[in-house]
Amino acid sequence: MGIPSVFPTGTTIYKPEKCWSGYTLMPIKKVGAVLIDMNGNVVKVWKNFQGFPNKLLPGGYVMGSLGLRDSSFSYQDQTDVTQVDWDGNVVWSFDHKEFIEDEGHEPRWMARQHHDYQREGNPVGYYVPGMECKTDSGNTLILCHENVKNKRISDKQLLDDVIVEVDWEGNIVWEWHMNKHFNELGFSEAAKNVLFRNPNLHNTRNGELCDWMHINSMSVLGPNKWYDAGDERFHPDNIIWDARESNIMAIISKETGKIVWQIGPDFTVSRELRMIGQIIGQHHCHMIPQGLPGAGNILIFDNGGWAGYGLPDRTSKDGTKTDKRDHSRVLEINPVTLKLEWSFTASDVKEGMMGIVENTAFYSQLISSAQRLPNGNTLITEGSFCRLFEVTPEKEIVWEYRAPFDKVAHSMVYRAYRYPYDYVPQLEKPTEVPVEQLDNMTFRVPGAAPGMLDNFTEVPEALGYTSAMAACVTEEDDPDAETTAKF
Repeated sequence: MGIPSVFPTGTTIYKPEKCWSGYTLMPIKKVGAVLIDMNGNVVKVWKNFQGFPNKLLPGGYVMGSLGLRDSSFSYQDQTDVTQVDWDGNVVWSFDHKEFIEDEGHEPRWMARQHHDYQREGNPVGYYVPGMECKTDSGNTLILCHENVKNKRISDKQLLDDVIVEVDWEGNIVWEWHMNKHFNELGFSEAAKNVLFRNPNLHNTRNGELCDWMHINSMSVLGPNKWYDAGDERFHPDNIIWDARESNIMAIISKETGKIVWQIGPDFTVSRELRMIGQIIGQHHCHMIPQGLPGAGNILIFDNGGWAGYGLPDRTSKDGTKTDKRDHSRVLEINPVTLKLEWSFTASDVKEGMMGIVENTAFYSQLISSAQRLPNGNTLITEGSFCRLFEVTPEKEIVWEYRAPFDKVAHSMVYRAYRYPYDYVPQLEKPTEVPVEQLDNMTFRVPGAAPGMLDNFTEVPEALGYTSAMAACVTEEDDPDAETTAKF
């Protein structure tokens, strides 16, 4: 990904009349949970509060984690899931999933949370009209890790994905284990063979851990039109998740635990999937909640990058990470017909921050997300490049922000969310000031020369152009005319 040495940070585009304006919450490593307004003003920081992700609740509460497990013993484990108030006081916390005794550390309970959690009352954790997360009661779904052995998958130790539901008192009242559903996933024999040998190995002081599926999002479906029409696969309590390493997105029955809907890992098995194209390394797969434009469709940040298991080939010697693509997509898919209802791709970036070649105009090979907003716009987190932007259904970028925190932290943004101003009664609604998009072709930093051709009617031969080339530059006739043909 080609990134220029100099580029603007903070808010670079803001068209208030076309945006769904509010506060945006993002986790910044080594800083904390950072809340900004539309002009990029930092209005609140919950210092050192971990975010995998952070979520804002009505009343100025925020959820996240107070601690991160030593990475030399595991992979991406948060110690807890915690809710704090505006002043950082703990309102609720859960860590009693597993008692951990890491060498050199005090033994303690840990949640081993990673990538997602959902508080009762809201199916997805971002703003949905009429669906507010509970702040003083309710159950919480948490995506956790667990070390397991399952010889049907591999003879190595697996870092398995586990979903648990805990009540307000911290009791685990329901749980689901990914490895127990291996036979439902539809892996080819070649992929199973590769998985047995190398299910995404990570070396730790506790030995090898294999992050074989790497589920990175998990949420309930909530009320939806498909279930109302009689389709039991989409029961409101059912849970949708996606697994980055396997290119699989699925819905499980909350009642039985079985997979009732799935796309991936192979997108060549039907005409409908071939029309979508191979999804690779995806994040934040969820059903757009009832009450938002596109409700009932599945929204996915299709990263590209590298993922998947299969036959070794010229770019994968061992059959891991067999699928590769060098640009990202946001996809909105009808889960019944599998029709692609809307998308945003690199080719839709007419004039982006850099205005350069297509596959670098929109690409985050890791992390990232997409949130449907009440006005039909979509907030996209291009996490690897620390870029957040809001696009209209017509794919116009109407707000853009590049996190400017590199001097204090490595500021990749895992996932950002937009919330209404009234979620934060502690603050007065900010003044919204439009930010005009710079013209990349005419903007110059102080001291730089003006545009190369601004003061010339002919291009100087000193710049290496022939007189025929100079004539072509100013030629307004048919581009296939004689002057063009001379070179």
